[in-house]
Amino acid sequence: MSGLVLKLGPRERVLINGAVIENGDRRGRISIITPNANILRLRDAIHPSDAQTPVRRVCYTTQLMLTGDLSVDIARQQVLRRIEELSRVLIDADSRTLLAQATEALLSDQFYKCLKALRALIPREDRLLAAVDK
Repeated sequence: MSGLVLKLGPRERVLINGAVIENGDRRGRISIITPNANILRLRDAIHPSDAQTPVRRVCYTTQLMLTGDLSVDIARQQVLRRIEELSRVLIDADSRTLLAQATEALLSDQFYKCLKALRALIPREDRLLAAVDK
């Protein structure tokens, strides 16, 4: 049996194909056998009001594709454009690697991997924005 195995903490919530599922009082595991299910841990979700920076906005758009709330055909082009814009600003090797991973995952419809790579850029963006604010 293959598929995704989610390890959930007590009372942790996850969105699966539009349904919010909450774990019980103890740690648990859920095996997702259906391929291409739309899955997002709610602790990883970006709230629309928090999507106020370039990286968070592209993460939010990717999240909407992951949850099935936005058409992949429309959103893919938006995300690719935003990744290209980020690549002009985030020029260090680590950021470039993450942007390349996000692009590759996006083009192969692996939206969770894309989101994971993009979310890794948030601390860098926070540091850059903090330096500008000083």
